[in-house]
Amino acid sequence: MALLRSSAVYQFKITLEGISPPVWRRILVPERYSFWDLHVTIQDSMGWLDYHLHAFELTALGSNKPIEVGIPGDEFDRSVIPGWKKGLNEYFVRPGIAAGYNYDFGDDWLHEVLLEQISPQGKSMRYPKCIAGERACPPEDCGGVSGYSDLVRVLHSPKHKAYPSMVAWLKGHAKNYGPYDPDHFDPASVRFSDSRKRWAKAFSEPG
Repeated sequence: MALLRSSAVYQFKITLEGISPPVWRRILVPERYSFWDLHVTIQDSMGWLDYHLHAFELTALGSNKPIEVGIPGDEFDRSVIPGWKKGLNEYFVRPGIAAGYNYDFGDDWLHEVLLEQISPQGKSMRYPKCIAGERACPPEDCGGVSGYSDLVRVLHSPKHKAYPSMVAWLKGHAKNYGPYDPDHFDPASVRFSDSRKRWAKAFSEPG
């Protein structure tokens, strides 16, 4: 993802639904970003590994018509708008507008994406940037909200018979494992990828 200077900056709060205490992030991105750029930023700031499909769920401005933005199934799939072809400023026109973000259609991780404010860029600031957040991202493929709840319960009980196998399993499913602590998150630890390289890797024809 290109670290860009921008005349305006969007501040989003990303909240993972169905988990208490909540897992959330506050991020700053350039207004020129596409939904694909935002997807990569959410993945990196939350701590997901981008192993699965995703979709933004929007409501057309001025109507109740649902819109899905993500990755079309094929070139003839007209129901899904490619994320790299729709700019954030086409939908997020003022603070208070929200969208849904669904990651992994098996585990169904639903996020609220809320535009909190639009501000001028800060001097000497580079974007994207994660400025706040709480709690670690759930591990990939842990079984959604219910599976995550079971995992946390086991981790809080080292004498549980499933504890050793659960700790071993986590090493391949959690970002920056060291070890996995569901209550820990440090915004300064977030590193952002180049969304153009991520796109090329995902969609380039194999050599």
